[in-house]
Amino acid sequence: MEEAVLVSKLRARDEKAFETLLRLYMAQLLRVARRFLKNEEDARDAVQETFVAAFRSIDRFKEGSKLSTWLHRIVVNASLMKLRSRRRHPEEEIDALLPRFAADGHQVEDSVDWKMSAEDMVQREETRELVRKSIDRLPESYRVVLLMRDIEEMSTEETAEVLGITPTAVKVRLHRARQALRTVLDKELRR
Repeated sequence: MEEAVLVSKLRARDEKAFETLLRLYMAQLLRVARRFLKNEEDARDAVQETFVAAFRSIDRFKEGSKLSTWLHRIVVNASLMKLRSRRRHPEEEIDALLPRFAADGHQVEDSVDWKMSAEDMVQREETRELVRKSIDRLPESYRVVLLMRDIEEMSTEETAEVLGITPTAVKVRLHRARQALRTVLDKELRR
């Protein structure tokens, strides 16, 4: 079904259109929520809240926008709200995770030479778990951008639209998140 037709039917409160919306986007949105929340029940709740919110506010959906981007924004916001409501400790500053540089511009600690190819590393479950835990250490505003750009493979513009920030802010946060992730992984790989 063409997206404009689907939106029109959703606005008419067509139940079959809502079922189509669920079928088309459920798996994708659940995957996004899981990346943010790490808890299956919370992820499912966030997706359910997303569809309820979408159904209630479909009349405010702007023509010319992508339905998937709009739904992504809702699920990310629902996930972030869940994270904020259960936050137990203050977010760590990203500066503590970034590489340090000497006055001459060289890194204080050289990066570890990763001996295997990136593909070999990704295939190892131990490494995947290490990367997941390292990503989880990033401050939320940086982790979210990293997940959306590098894991969800959203464009800079889509990420900016979903988060309600500028593309420049996305680029800066992504660069700093990647730097911090590399530094965290370097420390772990030295062990």
